[in-house]
Amino acid sequence: MLQETIDRITDNIIMPFVFRKTDQPLLLRELLELNKNYDDGMKLEGRIPGFKLRIGRTILSFLILWNIVLLPVSLVFHRELAKIDCHLLILLAIIFTGMFFGTYMMFKEWLIDRMAHKRIVEAWQNHFPHFAYDKHHKEVAQIYREALEKEIPSKELFLYIMNKLV
Repeated sequence: MLQETIDRITDNIIMPFVFRKTDQPLLLRELLELNKNYDDGMKLEGRIPGFKLRIGRTILSFLILWNIVLLPVSLVFHRELAKIDCHLLILLAIIFTGMFFGTYMMFKEWLIDRMAHKRIVEAWQNHFPHFAYDKHHKEVAQIYREALEKEIPSKELFLYIMNKLV
């Protein structure tokens, strides 16, 4: 239930706010390259064709989420925090600043991976409508690696992949 709510908020509110999108579909080679990089676990920032990450909006979204979590906790522990020595508060401020930037980087990477997956699945329906993404995406990534090694030309790439899949 909570996971579904988080997914719905992320897909319907945060991602449209954070990413700028073009309406052009992915080309076959772009889809294959993005799928291969996604399956290999490579960093995808700046490599998703047709999308641009808006850094300012990403930071703003993260600040809002950070404060939604942190403010109630600080209100609950306000009396204890008021009694703590100032030197300890300085150390806590350093720790929370480090946590802020670390979790921001994880949040940004998570959003980028989520957008890449969404973009791959949309393009998959366009180029491989008869093959389920969940079953065949790793196989297609491996076939694409083989095609790159064999230097298959772009115009023969789709036929090469289809012959290997079937």
